Amino acid sequence: MFKQILSFGIVGTIITLLGLLIYWGCVYVGIHYQLANAIGFIITIAIAYVLNHKFTFRKDGQEYLSIKGLFKAYASYSITGLFLAAFLLWLWTEIMGINEILAPVLNLLFTIPINFLLNKFWVYKNR
Repeated sequence: MFKQILSFGIVGTIITLLGLLIYWGCVYVGIHYQLANAIGFIITIAIAYVLNHKFTFRKDGQEYLSIKGLFKAYASYSITGLFLAAFLLWLWTEIMGINEILAPVLNLLFTIPINFLLNKFWVYKNR
């Protein structure tokens, strides 16, 4: 399991950086921060599914990606990547007055552990 946590951390770092770049780029060009969050989510979850399938939760002899697995990944990340992140972004920016550029970084303290558990025990539960 340590290898999975390490791999999930590496994949997650790549995906997080990509997601933040997409988010910040969208905000920079004037897109509302909530829409920027959704755009980053849609792009990065598909990439995360492929990378986690290949490197983190790989099962010998199973090389194909499944639509069912992708839907499960989108569903699990929807909980943290859209709903929880959207709520936290609102909380940080609107209630606590934290800058919208810093706010998604704070979200990581909550979303990363939840994402690992959802992936480990639901999306890739048989691996």
